[in-house]
Amino acid sequence: MDVNIQAIHFDASENLVAFINKKAERLARHIPSLSKVNVKLSVVKPETAMNKEAVVQALVPQDEYVATKVADTFEEAIDLCLEAVERMAEKAKNKK
Repeated sequence: MDVNIQAIHFDASENLVAFINKKAERLARHIPSLSKVNVKLSVVKPETAMNKEAVVQALVPQDEYVATKVADTFEEAIDLCLEAVERMAEKAKNKK
């Protein structure tokens, strides 16, 4: 599985990158056919408390799951995105 992290207009810390990789590995255990995870991080203007945006795109064969969340921290936004992606994958699995 390939994890691609893109931080828009800032440099992501090593701790944040490690956090994202750990969470992506956990997601891969829930979705065995997961081939790639793209994470895009940005700071929403104006500077308010809830200004950290994360977009997570999980690619599986013949499908993709995308979640966008805004939260107080990048870690919280990523957690919310990954929970949404897990729900989407579960719903798609149950539909088949």
